[in-house]
Amino acid sequence: MTTPAQTESTEAQAPTSVVLTDVAAQKVKALIEQEGRDDLRLRVAVQPGGCSGLRYQLFFDERSLDGDVVTDFGGVGVVVDRMSAPYLSGATIDFADRIDAQGFTIDNPNAGNSCACGDSFN
Repeated sequence: MTTPAQTESTEAQAPTSVVLTDVAAQKVKALIEQEGRDDLRLRVAVQPGGCSGLRYQLFFDERSLDGDVVTDFGGVGVVVDRMSAPYLSGATIDFADRIDAQGFTIDNPNAGNSCACGDSFN
């Protein structure tokens, strides 16, 4: 019995990296298609700022940086830099499209507190 060949990525993968829900992956894929580029991936980062000390950043990026953690979700690449990875380990990114909320949401088990606006945490 033969098994399909597995290819190894040269990019690091952490066993407990960020998780992108199916709904969020579909939305990211649609947004990338709107851009008309196939080299973009969703980069998720944590930066200093906001009311609580740290702020999430989500943006499209074609770069590969040393130490990036790259995970594929149904053809959508999600990239987390090595400095942000510990803050985002186990976090789930979803997309809400309801009358009371629209946009990407992050459920992060590492966040001790967050501000009322929901944009920052510590």
